[in-house]
Amino acid sequence: MTLGGRVTGLRLPSTFTALRYPNYRRWFIGQVLSLMGMWMQSVAQGWLVYELTGSRLALGTISFVGSIPTLFLMLPAGAIADRRSKRRLMLVTQCCAMTCAFALALLTATKTLQIWHIAVLAALFGIINAFEAPARLALTVDLVDDRRDLQNAIALNSTMFNMGRVAGPALGGVILAAVGAVWCFALNGVSYTATLIALLGMRLNEAIKPPRTRSFIAEIGDGLRYVWNTRIVRALVMLGGMTSIFGMSYSVLMPAYAVDVLHVGEAGLGALSAASGVGALAGSLTVASLTRSQHKGWHLTAGTLLFPVALIGFALSHNFHLSLALLVAAGFGFILQNTTSNTLVQMIIPDQLRGRVMSVYSLMFFGTMPFGSLLAGALAQAYGLSFAVLCGASVTLAFALFMIVFIPQVRRLEG
Repeated sequence: MTLGGRVTGLRLPSTFTALRYPNYRRWFIGQVLSLMGMWMQSVAQGWLVYELTGSRLALGTISFVGSIPTLFLMLPAGAIADRRSKRRLMLVTQCCAMTCAFALALLTATKTLQIWHIAVLAALFGIINAFEAPARLALTVDLVDDRRDLQNAIALNSTMFNMGRVAGPALGGVILAAVGAVWCFALNGVSYTATLIALLGMRLNEAIKPPRTRSFIAEIGDGLRYVWNTRIVRALVMLGGMTSIFGMSYSVLMPAYAVDVLHVGEAGLGALSAASGVGALAGSLTVASLTRSQHKGWHLTAGTLLFPVALIGFALSHNFHLSLALLVAAGFGFILQNTTSNTLVQMIIPDQLRGRVMSVYSLMFFGTMPFGSLLAGALAQAYGLSFAVLCGASVTLAFALFMIVFIPQVRRLEG
């Protein structure tokens, strides 16, 4: 029996509460399949870049090119998400991403792929992501009928992301070694159909958007002022930015790390990428199980410490199996921090500003990532891979300690 989209007769463990809602179930299944394809493409693309150039700086540069559109487009995209149907915006972005994936597959299959092709397509994916991210984050609240289940839905968003992150790189590494990168790109293109089917099958009671009387720029300013004037939201947004710039940059160096430090091949690269996904998956399930916990500030604090400490250990490790274990711990800590932070922001902000505030949140995470990637690539080229990862992790840990000492309100936050 259903009531307003909620399945009243479906009993699920508290970890999976949000799956009671048909719209969210469709979204969950579609995204798991699509994200597996995305991670397969990510592994293959990084491998091809390093194979074509042999340059560690090139790995950071391609990531920079792919992420820089976010810096300029994320805020306008958030305002558009508040003005237009988020589902329709998602449908457009998924179709565009599918086209880019098939283009990458075609260039690879015809053996005409050059490094500038990868850069151009990475930039196009960055433009798509700039419009997709605020709409996707803001859409979550429309997929559950009871706001008390919002945290569970956000945690399960991380769960599905990391299910793809575990299976995608591992499968991508095997496919890359067996039949080549073209199949990774092609399968990613096919995987977007899962999200398209999910979006088309949703039954949403989307509110009619009232006519806008204020200018586009003024509406963007409203979102920025809210973030700046709300101290807790400002702190959480800054935390996301620091983690993105200095902490997550290690991931763009993974192909070079697999070859030059740990001396493992394509399958080893897939295993390294999957290891952090395993930890992240465990972290997201842990957060989903703690939906009703009131100690969210302490969960956030634990994650902000565990993530950089594990990365420091990874930077110092030259043993493949120890590195895998440390990446599992880093993935767990990152999701514990990021999912809890996302939940707290979504619970605080008003609905009429949701798209714009989440665009600022996304901007600080995705928009700052290109600078971290470029910095990590330059440090790795000049001083070595381990040094680059160690520097980023140390700065991330320093900011975490700063927040614990000087912004104690964050660790006291409750659900």
